[in-house]
Amino acid sequence: MRALTKKEQEKLKLLTKNQVSLTLIEPTETGLKKSIMDATTQVRNYLEENEIHDFNHQAQGPENKVMVDALLYNGVSLKKSQASLYRPVTKNGDPRIWFYGLTSYAEPNDLIGIIAYQSQLHVFNLTQIPLESLSKSPFKELIEEINRIESEVSIELLELLKKIAAQGFIKSEVNADTGIGRTLESLLGIQMNSSKNPDYKGIELKSARDSRGTRKGLFAKTPNWELSKFKSRVEVLDNFGYWEKGVFRLYNTIRATGRNAQGLILRIESQKDWLLENSDKASIGDFLVWELKELRSALKEKHRETFWVSAESKIVDNQEYFQFNLAKHTKDPMVEQFDTLIEMGAITLDYPIKRTKEGKVIDKGCNFKLKASCMDLLFPPSQTYNLI
Repeated sequence: MRALTKKEQEKLKLLTKNQVSLTLIEPTETGLKKSIMDATTQVRNYLEENEIHDFNHQAQGPENKVMVDALLYNGVSLKKSQASLYRPVTKNGDPRIWFYGLTSYAEPNDLIGIIAYQSQLHVFNLTQIPLESLSKSPFKELIEEINRIESEVSIELLELLKKIAAQGFIKSEVNADTGIGRTLESLLGIQMNSSKNPDYKGIELKSARDSRGTRKGLFAKTPNWELSKFKSRVEVLDNFGYWEKGVFRLYNTIRATGRNAQGLILRIESQKDWLLENSDKASIGDFLVWELKELRSALKEKHRETFWVSAESKIVDNQEYFQFNLAKHTKDPMVEQFDTLIEMGAITLDYPIKRTKEGKVIDKGCNFKLKASCMDLLFPPSQTYNLI
């Protein structure tokens, strides 16, 4: 897909601000003439994530074609249509998509927006549609309806956070690094659990002390052990761990821009769509594998909508207290940026694993983190709220 023009970027930001999740596709001159478009990876993932269609489970041939209801918007009006989703017998069954009537709505190389909403596909021409002048139109009504529904829970959560902030400094539930998260979840009535699902009615909560804003925790994801040379994290500890204060540990940050003290580095294998961890030891080389598709999916699932809450911290009589003061609200991470951010060192991998004197291994997972200064490179324009 071509790069967006400045005007197209402005329209996309406006839709994102209104909490509209969408994907884009670019019809070519040949595609418009033949009424056919390649269903790109971005489009396929979007349809699958929104439970519209999964090309992976679709057989080839016209008899296996799937039709989905669609609406075409030109700004002032709309037209009923259908989306044709299929895999041809030829060319390895590469996924195809077409919207009936699209030829009248698009020129070659226009960018077409696709919104999945209420089991339908809502299709519009991002290049041509005059969003700034749509005061009363079906498309404007669609945006407002999506925004209203998507905003209900976030407004509720924001009000609760403001009530918590109004209490002033609040005693931490535990004196530990995890105290801020435990305290905030307790105040919101969220029970502590090991679930990977978002914390508050579909919204993920991330909390941090004001003075510790260098990196933001994204998610934890173990490697694919079947594809990896090493078959457990204990094996990683045994090969790269070190002694510190009588404990054998591996507290490590690994990035793609250079090897760390243990000689470890991340690298992307584009042909296989893998993220690899590599050792400078010739006998080891690449030893861990993550499938990038799984990492992108984890990012999308974990941070579909997130409140990043920060607090001022103070210690009184060896007890920590928090004044919650700021919340940043993000939605729909730009998963296509994930690989680039790894390669530029903005997304890193952390190991917190150790073996106690008694021989017990304590492993807190493989944690992917993002530099705080790079938040806007991963998330579309977001809103920041002062809680006090």
